Amino acid sequence: MHCSIGSLGKDAVESGVQNVTVKAVTFTGTQNGVRIKSWARPSSGFARNIRFQHCVMNNVDNPIIIDQNYCPRNENCPRQVSGIKISDVLFVDIHGTSATEVGVRLDCSPKKPCTGIRLKDVKLKYRNKPAASACVHAGGIEAGLFQPNCL
Repeated sequence: MHCSIGSLGKDAVESGVQNVTVKAVTFTGTQNGVRIKSWARPSSGFARNIRFQHCVMNNVDNPIIIDQNYCPRNENCPRQVSGIKISDVLFVDIHGTSATEVGVRLDCSPKKPCTGIRLKDVKLKYRNKPAASACVHAGGIEAGLFQPNCL
């Protein structure tokens, strides 16, 4: 099991997703934990007011991921960027283990950067050490205990 919002932005004119809460979920051995995904294509859509709260990750490849550069097989989207606007996303009390070195990946669009991202009390380990993060075009705040640093 994983929890993905998306794929968003496959079409140029698309409505948005808002007011979603995912709470008290345990992920074990999955490819993704909590994810927002959009195509690397122009779009009028959005994702806002999203809450991921009190989640446990057990050996998850991508525990926390925002991917705005989704382009399977590099078809119909090479050299394009996502037009989806992602804002007001809260990740709170997410802890456990990552199966890969990068536990938090926020790969946002250069055209529509992610804004209002809040990471609070996130603690992810990889091989008994703090997991790494990889964050581009993402703005927001980190609060409380947070490993790894990202914003």
